[in-house]
Amino acid sequence: MGYIIVIILSYLLGSIPTGLLVGKALGGIDIRRYGSGNIGATNTLRVLGPKASAIVLIADFAKGALPVMLVALLTDNEVYKILAALGALVGHNWSIYMGFQGGRGVATGVGGLIVVSPILGAINVGSGLAVIIASRYVSLGAIVGGSLIIFVTALLFSIGAVSVQRFLYVVVGATMILFKHRANLERLLKGQEHRLGDSAQPS
Repeated sequence: MGYIIVIILSYLLGSIPTGLLVGKALGGIDIRRYGSGNIGATNTLRVLGPKASAIVLIADFAKGALPVMLVALLTDNEVYKILAALGALVGHNWSIYMGFQGGRGVATGVGGLIVVSPILGAINVGSGLAVIIASRYVSLGAIVGGSLIIFVTALLFSIGAVSVQRFLYVVVGATMILFKHRANLERLLKGQEHRLGDSAQPS
């Protein structure tokens, strides 16, 4: 019963559509109609600028981190923490408040991962940022970071340095994020993906 409660509450928190709310509050627009149509921090940056983007980024990160931190105050059971992180990620990606549509889960996923495992979180963030800085493709950074963290976690699991719970969590969470980036991957292969700094047009 406790597991179900954690999943539901984390899902509801993760479902809060931060980008949509910030777009309406600061710009009076539905951000889904501009740029890539995504509600995340990157599209918010293109449409509304750095201030709005920072708010979305911090809030989306917090949606992943806070449920895990709250659970950690109540129990040391790692399964509860992982379910909280996954629940928030599912909520962000398939929000009940948006007809089960949502974002791509990078900031929310990173928020949960950093609290569950700071080392794995640092590897994920570091590799993703390196790719973004080199290429100016945020989506490419997310794809490379997600793929690499699965590989690294599998390697650590094979030598007994990572628990089976964390291994399964990373595989499931990163796979969800990669799945949500399939359209981005297609645009990258066609040379049609937006870079950081590109202007936004109505979608």
